Amino acid sequence: MIFTPASKVIVQGIMEPLGITCAPLMKAYGTHVVAGISPGFGGQILKGIPVFDMLEQAIPIVGTIDAAVICTPPYAALDAALEAIAAGIRQVILISQGIPPLDMVHLIRKAEATETLLVGPNSPGIIVPGQILLGIHPPDLYTPGSVGLISRSGTLTYEVAWTLTQAGLGQSIGISIGGDTIVGSSFPQWLQILEEDDRTEVIVLVGEIGGDSEEAAAHYIAEAIDKPVIAYIAGRSAPRGRRMGHAGAIIDSQIADFGPDIGTADSKVNAFNRAKIAVADRPSDIPALVNKLLKTPAQRSAG
Repeated sequence: MIFTPASKVIVQGIMEPLGITCAPLMKAYGTHVVAGISPGFGGQILKGIPVFDMLEQAIPIVGTIDAAVICTPPYAALDAALEAIAAGIRQVILISQGIPPLDMVHLIRKAEATETLLVGPNSPGIIVPGQILLGIHPPDLYTPGSVGLISRSGTLTYEVAWTLTQAGLGQSIGISIGGDTIVGSSFPQWLQILEEDDRTEVIVLVGEIGGDSEEAAAHYIAEAIDKPVIAYIAGRSAPRGRRMGHAGAIIDSQIADFGPDIGTADSKVNAFNRAKIAVADRPSDIPALVNKLLKTPAQRSAG
């Protein structure tokens, strides 16, 4: 896993309301937060974390930085992320929500060109239970274990993590890829990371209605993932009658042969069923499915 207790982390926008909440939570969990960045607040200290006006002022003092957690206002997030990438930081977590779509397009292109892992925006970030917190996941809901948890939603990630924890099933990692229209990393990217992670034995993917992320994930799992996967789709009881996805997702679905109802709960559940992936009806069903797969790791046949 690329995130460890030794990872050196900075918080950009540390003196913003979100940063003031996020940074102490991370530090209290044991995350190695070496500095915070907030223009105009250089020289201050927040809960033992030194604050600098600019990232370039911090690096000569704290050394190489592994990850940046961005808590700036949305219109400042692009500049903060580009500053981090220019400084050689290759893991950038965007907690901020409402980042302008064109800013995200620009940032994703830059991240791809520099092989930077981009998480978010509108994400609680990443937690490796018992080791490191990069964001605002409630740590008490998680416990170390072997279940990799990937979600689009923040609160659903917490709910499923707590459901697993209460059932005695710890997590190897919890990730929310983000809830904004354009996000930096995808389900397939994280599925591949967890496929290669020695600590992860079972993957739980939590999706929701709208867009085509889950259909694409189901196709990718069938083609490239050997580890057992369980899916849960939120919003299955949402009323039909208005399309939750956007036009681009609908067009993509026609090209990918996902079907005309792309974005609906039925479309997503059917995609997982075709890929022979177990789908939980409700979060409380997930632990039993995980236990079943842990006992029969070869349950899913190829094809």
